[in-house]
Amino acid sequence: MTPHTARPGPSEDPLTPVLRGVAAVVLDTDGVITDSARVHAAAWKSAFDAFLLAHPPEDPRQRRPFDEQDDYLRYVDGKSRLDGAAAFFVSRGLDVPAGTVREVAADKEKLFTDRLREHGIDAYPGTVRLLRALHREQVPLAAASASRHAGELLTRAGVLDLFDTLVDGAEAARLELPGKPHPALFLEAARRLGVPADRAAVVEDALAGVEAGRRGGFALVVGVDRTAGPGTREALLKHGAHLVVRDLAELIETGAAK
Repeated sequence: MTPHTARPGPSEDPLTPVLRGVAAVVLDTDGVITDSARVHAAAWKSAFDAFLLAHPPEDPRQRRPFDEQDDYLRYVDGKSRLDGAAAFFVSRGLDVPAGTVREVAADKEKLFTDRLREHGIDAYPGTVRLLRALHREQVPLAAASASRHAGELLTRAGVLDLFDTLVDGAEAARLELPGKPHPALFLEAARRLGVPADRAAVVEDALAGVEAGRRGGFALVVGVDRTAGPGTREALLKHGAHLVVRDLAELIETGAAK
């Protein structure tokens, strides 16, 4: 990506003190920048529930439908499609052949793509405000995602030009980067920004993602808890977040981040 000019934004948006000491920020895409996590979750539910209906496990406890909040956050959010599908099947105690895992992941991919192209995706207003505030402070920004759709999502949401670099699922595959919770994806994004991890921040909503940020030695790991479900904030903190916010606008409102 080439350098860009920051879009005009509200001049009254100062960064909170917690962000003033970082030299760069790396943000995940789904659920952090764009409102696409819910579309991913719905596509996974359709794919997994169809599999469980067609191949009902003997144990009734393994037959329960995919939960779009709990199962999504625990097993597939932030991971590559194959890793996420495999993790979900393992969580149900199912020994599913690799070929079948690929088929279910492919079904999810088609469902997600169809829904994306039919309905589109929006960026979270609070995230856009934070990105503009960071631009005013000349803080380099990277988007990093295990999704191969990250570039398309950011383009459709109209925010791709707010980033200095993007490391998406296609780049991760080309570079043979291990998936989250390994920190390789975030470390590559920081490297492209020219900033060491111990001077950069990671912003993530996935448990695997915040764990990756902490493992990578990032100076600040911000967990995003948009669902505010039972125990979700505590889970993000347990997996490595230094702080948790409901919306990234909290990071530009003095005293809001806790």
